[in-house]
Amino acid sequence: MKPNRTRSQERLIEVLKTIDRAISAQDLYVELREKNQAMGLATVYRALDVLKLEGVVQVRVMANGEALYSLVKEDRHHLTCLQCGSSIPIEECPVHDLENRLNQAYQFKIYYHMLEFFGLCQRCQMAGTAVDSKH
Repeated sequence: MKPNRTRSQERLIEVLKTIDRAISAQDLYVELREKNQAMGLATVYRALDVLKLEGVVQVRVMANGEALYSLVKEDRHHLTCLQCGSSIPIEECPVHDLENRLNQAYQFKIYYHMLEFFGLCQRCQMAGTAVDSKH
């Protein structure tokens, strides 16, 4: 059964379907304006929040605090550099079995999960080594 959605929520879903990456609410706001489907930024945030609670949209908070939104297609896993902000997707997922056990043990409906490791990428490690060796 499809939930009753507002026109704003439906428009956001349509835009997210056309974008093959996670996007900030502000960038979604700009995308909508460029497509002549403008809505207020507060409306974008409210619609995203409702869609998140429905399990349609997932949010990923970057190391800098920026929230990125995308349609829930698959679980996402990343290595994220705290210095330059680069994010490397990883394919392996060691928590699928845990997700299934939690779902059954707690009768908890899980929409998606994210696994993220934070640290320094190789480039930033090398740059840090070069800086450290100068002191």
